[in-house]
Amino acid sequence: MKTTVTFFLVLIFSLQLYGKSDTAEQRLNLHFQATYVNQYKPAFSALYSGPNSLQTIEERQNSVTATLYFGARLWKGCELYINPEIAGGRGLSGAFGLAASTNGETFRVGDPAPALYLGRGYISQTFPGGGKSNFITDGANEIGGMKPNNYLKFYLGKLSLGDIFDNNPFANSPRTQFLNWCLMNNGAYDYSANVRGYTYAFAAVMQYGNVSYKAALATMPVVANGDELNTNLNQEYSINTEIGRAFKIKGMDGHIRLLEYNNNGHMGNYRQAIQHTDSSGIPNVISTRQYGRTKTGIGISADQQLNNILGVFVRAGKNDGKNETWAFTEADRALSAGLAINGAAWKRKDDNLSFALDINGLSPDHRDYLQAGGMGFQLGDGHLNYANETVAELYYSYKPASYGIWLTGDYQFILNPGYNKDRGAVNVFAFRVHVEL
Repeated sequence: MKTTVTFFLVLIFSLQLYGKSDTAEQRLNLHFQATYVNQYKPAFSALYSGPNSLQTIEERQNSVTATLYFGARLWKGCELYINPEIAGGRGLSGAFGLAASTNGETFRVGDPAPALYLGRGYISQTFPGGGKSNFITDGANEIGGMKPNNYLKFYLGKLSLGDIFDNNPFANSPRTQFLNWCLMNNGAYDYSANVRGYTYAFAAVMQYGNVSYKAALATMPVVANGDELNTNLNQEYSINTEIGRAFKIKGMDGHIRLLEYNNNGHMGNYRQAIQHTDSSGIPNVISTRQYGRTKTGIGISADQQLNNILGVFVRAGKNDGKNETWAFTEADRALSAGLAINGAAWKRKDDNLSFALDINGLSPDHRDYLQAGGMGFQLGDGHLNYANETVAELYYSYKPASYGIWLTGDYQFILNPGYNKDRGAVNVFAFRVHVEL
């Protein structure tokens, strides 16, 4: 076993170095990440609980993920990326009971045992758009070499829409930044994905000057938050578009992005479920599912580096909330904002201290459905005394040495879990270890 691990690490480092220079282009590369998260939630009080509630008892849960990033340059401008991944563990209460679930490294998967699956497997083709090129250092899913500043790029295969849309330099990855689901992405962005966050998609990105244009056609899961993806686009599909602009304020980088999406699938309708209950009197949105139902939404995101140490960001989003949440999380309104402080302020340039606040809300139809005792794929206390769900998260990321390991302490405070004033407040403490090669 030890010999196998040693060989594997030597292979990674060899491929990382292959073709690496200030002028030569890589042909192959290989990177690796592993992330371990331990979360602890003290007991809290609630007037009642339902099948999909956050449990009131004290809880400890662990998660681990490991990803291999293989890249190959096939021909000029064409690259292949394959990411086998292992994930295991569980979120608190099985990742039920919160729209703003507390660990972006966990999924609503029944078996917590580690499982191997293909995360990403896609090709990309870049066509230069004129102007200058710059040398890009290699990284995970990024082969090093000269890349044009202006380009048209196509993606085809299995990937995460979060790789392309709703990017934010301060709040985008639960492996290195905020752990909360609604801080790694816009909570109201019901982006199409299977239970592990991936989909089959065809996407295009055009970068021209300081403006970017993005579009993608993606597959939807067969059932809400399910593992199987429906490749029949006559039945279900998702269309995503985004326009972004980069700018500078007093020489500091900033960005603003406007996102729009339209999901078309086999969804249930909240209002219809309320109006047509069975003998139990409890609405069931699953019984109202039919093809052709849609969910549309918009989102805006902005970030600004204020100086060499401090950066800020804000996100806001809204979807129509008439038909059931299908892929990401049960939030129809979302607003988040935060700041990131670089450790250079205290002579630790690789450390980071960040704080953010997230506020989520439901549409009237979604709220009434849960109040009547209905169950979503994520929420369901059996009743609802409605209020916005609010989360504050604070973390400190510490890099003990020059090699790629980070240790993080994280705290989350949650008011009105599951939008319910009759439950909480909730405190969640976490410790994270992240390794990159």
